[in-house]
Amino acid sequence: MPTTPPEEEFPLIISVDDHVLEPRDLWERELPASLRGRGPRCVREKTKSTFKGGVLTMERDVEDGEWTDVWLFDDLVMGTNRLHAAGGMPIEWHKNLPAVYEDFRPSAYDQAARLTDMDANHQEVGINYPNTFPRFAGQGFAERPDKELALTCLQIFNDWTIDEWCGGAGRGRLVPLTLIPLWDPVAAAAEVRRCAAKGSYAIAFSENPSKLGFSSLYTGDWDPLWEACEETDTTVSMHIGSSSSMPTTCPEAPLAVSMSLNAQNAQGSVCDWVYSRTLERFPKLKLAYAESQVGWMPFQYERMDGVWHESVGEVDLPEPPSTYVRGRVFGCIFDDLHGLRSRDEVGMEHILFECDFPHPNGSFPDSRHRAWELSSKAGLDEQEVYQLLRGNAINVYGLQRFGITK
Repeated sequence: MPTTPPEEEFPLIISVDDHVLEPRDLWERELPASLRGRGPRCVREKTKSTFKGGVLTMERDVEDGEWTDVWLFDDLVMGTNRLHAAGGMPIEWHKNLPAVYEDFRPSAYDQAARLTDMDANHQEVGINYPNTFPRFAGQGFAERPDKELALTCLQIFNDWTIDEWCGGAGRGRLVPLTLIPLWDPVAAAAEVRRCAAKGSYAIAFSENPSKLGFSSLYTGDWDPLWEACEETDTTVSMHIGSSSSMPTTCPEAPLAVSMSLNAQNAQGSVCDWVYSRTLERFPKLKLAYAESQVGWMPFQYERMDGVWHESVGEVDLPEPPSTYVRGRVFGCIFDDLHGLRSRDEVGMEHILFECDFPHPNGSFPDSRHRAWELSSKAGLDEQEVYQLLRGNAINVYGLQRFGITK
């Protein structure tokens, strides 16, 4: 019977879900002088935060408050929070409380420090989502009333990601993720092509754009974007919570309820991608769900096939739903032992690994040990360990374009 390799023989990790704190001065240095007062900027103030009913509120300029890096962007006011980058900090520090950048490990925002911490964490490569006001799919830009200014600021972020954060010493180790203007699918397609020409081949999209007030997948409005993604071999990445909503049970439920149910967002999203016939019409698209886990996949696809066979709700697909997700829909895990034990039903090739640095549920600085524990308990052999930690990510994101081939 195949055995799991010892921990010290595990390959270097490719994490498909990490995060970076945006530079505090990025837009002030890149925007023309006439726009700097309305573009994203960071000021340091004393604030107090209250978390109640799943909502975090912040009071500014409080004399006995705590120092906070506050983001201002046109009509947006948002404080930096400890949970933005609690990775590597003591567990008792992981609270919904104000923070300044210096409270965090420098690797949350400094490239050289990040590469050093990746080395210490047995990690070679990381794909980085935004972290503070842009949020996981660029909602912070999409919500601003001046869309011309928002697009300019979004493009500044994309250029910084590609040229600076993922450039220089980070080339081939920090992999860029393009933000798109969610309010305009045609402009989004143009941004995909622009950034692909600069070396970015993945986009951050919303798991449910309808919840953000934009067109659903059923309208066909997003087709220009999917055409651009197919043309450039760009992967569509969706982080849990990128619909700016999380499943819960009642207003009084703590955050723990939403975190326990978070895979429901990915389940609903897959239904939309399949039943809207988007995956059928764009057969080269690849979807990757960050923080989704994978244990839900076999049941979800079985249920979807059952609905299709029963012709419930006038489902108009020529083939069963499960045929459209094979080899095209991927999930990312950090603690899904059930999913790994169900790998024959999930499909080992569909499972990716994440470190989620610097978020509080991330595994830094023990990601290799976390991967070994999961793999050994699930009985993964050497080839399956390679697929989980490297091989699948290389295939899903086309990392050969960054010189990562094995």
